[in-house]
Amino acid sequence: MFFSQAGARTRTWEPSPSEHKKWVEVFKACDEDNKGYLSREDFKVAVVMLFGYKPSKIEADSVMSSVNPNTSDRGYLTLEDFQKAFKQVAPKLPERIILEVFREVDQDSDGHVSFKDFEYATNYGQNEA
Repeated sequence: MFFSQAGARTRTWEPSPSEHKKWVEVFKACDEDNKGYLSREDFKVAVVMLFGYKPSKIEADSVMSSVNPNTSDRGYLTLEDFQKAFKQVAPKLPERIILEVFREVDQDSDGHVSFKDFEYATNYGQNEA
């Protein structure tokens, strides 16, 4: 299966500390109530801050509905979850980059991004500043 291939490949891409720091700062700034997630409106603000583009209500709804509602029940995100989200916010981003981001966040290379993996990614570079 694709996950076993993804886990077996060498990781070749890492966001720079400044890129990662920006993503974390934008997430924290948009998650004003410290919920740990972004609402539709929070998401729209984050996209503006990161890409300089304000998604329409339809685009934001599309992104929000593309996330599998059962992801919180299963406790992890799959590569498919990543692909759906990235295709909504950055449709021209090459699949290779999405896969590399997924591999980087999937710290234990099990084909899933657990909360622990996600927490590591969001805290990456915090002690370097």
